[in-house]
Amino acid sequence: MEEPLVVEHRDDRGVVTLTLNRPQSFNALSEAMLAALGETIDGLADDPGVRAVVLGAAGMAFCAGHDLKEMRAEPSLEYYQQLFAQCTAVMLAIQRLPVPVVARVHGLATAAGCQLVAMCDLAVASETARFAVSGINVGLFCATPGVALSRNVPRKAAFEMLVTGEFVTAEQARVLGLVNKVAAPEALDDEIEALVAGIVAKPAAAVAMGKALFYRQLEAGIESAYEDAAATMACNMMEPSALEGVAAFIEKRPPRW
Repeated sequence: MEEPLVVEHRDDRGVVTLTLNRPQSFNALSEAMLAALGETIDGLADDPGVRAVVLGAAGMAFCAGHDLKEMRAEPSLEYYQQLFAQCTAVMLAIQRLPVPVVARVHGLATAAGCQLVAMCDLAVASETARFAVSGINVGLFCATPGVALSRNVPRKAAFEMLVTGEFVTAEQARVLGLVNKVAAPEALDDEIEALVAGIVAKPAAAVAMGKALFYRQLEAGIESAYEDAAATMACNMMEPSALEGVAAFIEKRPPRW
């Protein structure tokens, strides 16, 4: 039997690790890989037991982007429109998950692979990781990766990456805001565990409300953003976990969640 394209593992805290499992092709996002990833994410969206997701990859690279051999095999406008729509749906599904998604990045993350990192809520990279939106090197401007990239890093830095196709190091990616933390390869999982532990220690309802609001307000004008944020905080404040947290603060004791 063939191994699954996306391997799923869940611990007893509700932390789900998804591993892209096409190492021989540097985990390129073939149609089948996109379908498997999309189906897996959709399955997690309605699962109240999930508290956080870590997205990693097998082999030498995180993700080399779209499968160019597969793309070249059927050069029609209709096919390309369908492919990029499929990819967009998967990227948005990550953002719409009610739990934080942490990218675990090692090796290369190029083109749509870099987009995948940018669409995750958080990212931790190995010191050996490198990032690029390199489609321009084959005559294809990385338009859809540019949507995610330009929402992570400053405009001029994003545009430079898009028009040159040049790589940035893990540390450069951290400075630009594409990743949160950089760790030695042997410490990558420990760094991710520390981040995830801090997330799952917080009330799930507050995290879910906060994540949804975070992305809504980013795309809104400031007045609409404040209005939405105020309404969200009011609803959040009525959650039992928030009422208990505030009471615990006032009473100078740990919260009982």
